[in-house]
Amino acid sequence: QAAQPFFDDLCRLVGHPTTTELQNPDHFTFEKRVPGGFADAYLYNHFGWEFKGADARLPGAFDQLLRYQIHLKTPPLLIVSSFRTIRIRTNFPGMETVEHEISVPQIGAAQNLALLRAVFFNPEELKPQRTVAEVTQDTAKLFHQIVVDMETRTADRERLARFLNRIVFCLFAEDAGLLPDQLFTRIVSAHHRSPAHFNAAVANLFDQMAAGGLFGMEPIAHFNGDLFRDNDAVELTATALERLGEAAGRNWRNIEPSIFGTLFERAINASQRAQLGAHYTSSDDIMLVVAPVVMRPLRREWHTARAAAERLIDAGDRPGAYAALQSFRSRLAQTAVLDPACGSGNFLYTTLKAFLDLEKEIILFLAGQGWDGATPQVTPRQMLGLEINHYAAELARTALWIGYIQWHQNNGFPYRRRPILASLDTIQQTDAILDQADAANPIEPQWPPAEFIIGNPPFLGRGGLRASLGDDYTNSVYSVYGGRIPNASDICCYWFEKARAMIEQRSTKRAGLLATQGIRGRDSRAVLQRIKKSGDIFMAYPDKEWVLDGATVNIAIVGFDDGSETERCFDGDAAAGGINPNLTVGVDTTVARRLAENRNIAFEGPSPKAPFDISPELARQFLAQPLNVNGRPNSDVIRPVRNGKDLMQRARGMYTIDFAMMGESEASQYEMPFEYVKEHIYPRRQTKAQASYRHRWWQYASTSHNMRQALAGLERYIATPRVSKHRIFV
Repeated sequence: QAAQPFFDDLCRLVGHPTTTELQNPDHFTFEKRVPGGFADAYLYNHFGWEFKGADARLPGAFDQLLRYQIHLKTPPLLIVSSFRTIRIRTNFPGMETVEHEISVPQIGAAQNLALLRAVFFNPEELKPQRTVAEVTQDTAKLFHQIVVDMETRTADRERLARFLNRIVFCLFAEDAGLLPDQLFTRIVSAHHRSPAHFNAAVANLFDQMAAGGLFGMEPIAHFNGDLFRDNDAVELTATALERLGEAAGRNWRNIEPSIFGTLFERAINASQRAQLGAHYTSSDDIMLVVAPVVMRPLRREWHTARAAAERLIDAGDRPGAYAALQSFRSRLAQTAVLDPACGSGNFLYTTLKAFLDLEKEIILFLAGQGWDGATPQVTPRQMLGLEINHYAAELARTALWIGYIQWHQNNGFPYRRRPILASLDTIQQTDAILDQADAANPIEPQWPPAEFIIGNPPFLGRGGLRASLGDDYTNSVYSVYGGRIPNASDICCYWFEKARAMIEQRSTKRAGLLATQGIRGRDSRAVLQRIKKSGDIFMAYPDKEWVLDGATVNIAIVGFDDGSETERCFDGDAAAGGINPNLTVGVDTTVARRLAENRNIAFEGPSPKAPFDISPELARQFLAQPLNVNGRPNSDVIRPVRNGKDLMQRARGMYTIDFAMMGESEASQYEMPFEYVKEHIYPRRQTKAQASYRHRWWQYASTSHNMRQALAGLERYIATPRVSKHRIFV
């Protein structure tokens, strides 16, 4: 009864009209109705406000506002108050959360009055300066400094990464209220000058978190899960502990779970990073895959279920409407998503959050009809992952749990699960494309069934397979998949082929995967042609900027199914026709055939497959030499060379050593060029990979003899790059 007069007094204190004086209930009102309840006070585009009789009830009041906020049009401020305390929490999308507190007995202090005036007149004054992403990146830099400092202390980088993973979770847990007030920060503060004591204290804390118990006088909840199954701790240096103390002072409650992948990558060596695919990628980028592939069909089903429930409610059949809504909720809570190259779990975390957001819409609709009290049924166990590295798989599990807990707390659903964590055996540590349990007879592994497949397979071109993965592994992959896609395919194509086969076998419905741009090329494109034969491509970004391992690269994104999807999306826009296997729309040039009319007038140029090209400076040295023993100048074999890059961009001005169809004896008479080729080309031709060119090691791999004959006596010819985004003629 006293709350509304109290609020009117606040309005008068700062010179703002009361709700009665303003007389605009849509803009400023008491008891703003929302599904499932009322917001005690509401000022459009300013705040939602809840009153409670005691300070102890204020945290629960925040939870109410978080559930209401979508129907209050996400106000920039969420405020709760008793008659002694006013707490103001910023709620600007994408920005870090900052909390301000005003003690009512000191309300007349200048800083408190300034806060209240901003609340009523200009909430933008309270907008935090940094985004959540910036806070996350800044915090990751601090941990990177810890890693750099520790590199000289321990050679076991994976052990260090796992220890830092636990520390990050503890920092999150204390700010999320899962550990006693600032417990971990107090441990750092008490022992920052004694690494051995800190190490012992942290190991003890890990023991208590594993099963629940007491840390000194502090009760510790039961965390369980895989994260604290042992108490292994890496002794930090004094410098690293100082950095940790600085990091502990940050607010970890809303830290992006993607930080785990960043920390992990920086704590292991670069050669492992290349194989893991554990790259930092923003949620907005990941939603380019998740939204059309996973959420579009689910949202269509939700709209259908909601419309059916509304018709039943209008017809007076409330039990039938409730059953229909609960049926869709159960369907959502049983929907599985697989990332077969999950790294540290960014794609799965983003998808889990999207599932929970959709379920919240259902819960709010139920509340609007008077069916209150529902809690989310979606869980991390619906997110399935395959990851070759044990520690990356562990990071994925931890990131999913942190994201899950964060979502509950950020949306007003108290997190009361005990144990706080659970084992996520849905994230499997395994090779996704080759089962080598029987080393002598490798086979194709079975992926777990899931309605959707998404992810970012490793980026490795065909030329790098043997160098990165070894001959034995590469040959095994070729033997297992060689009958389905060309051996010259980029490695990501094997993930595409596995997903395609699962759709064909009806163990999954839709897939959306990232790929190298090379997937549009001749050999790798074969997997997209197989997709078109057994189903169809419904979404494609042929040339998209993406952040991989801290660098911006250009990639392709492809969404495909069994052909049942009727909506097509190309490069972010609706596409009227189909999407071709080379990720174009319109005329499908991949089915073009050779023209008989072009026979003997169109040729593929010479192909060296070795470093025959030389710099202009070296070419000038060769050309300046006197005549050779055969009486001929070096200009016979030192020639300007152009490739596709020269035609498409700026000419490099390079020359090449071209012995054309000469025999070894004839070529050797051009002394300096021949000696150069013998030094630089001959050793390469002796390798296993170039064995087929060994008998004519001084020549290009393909000399294009027919083209040379056709050009004899001509002053000009037309050239066009064979592999290029754009077709030009020079």
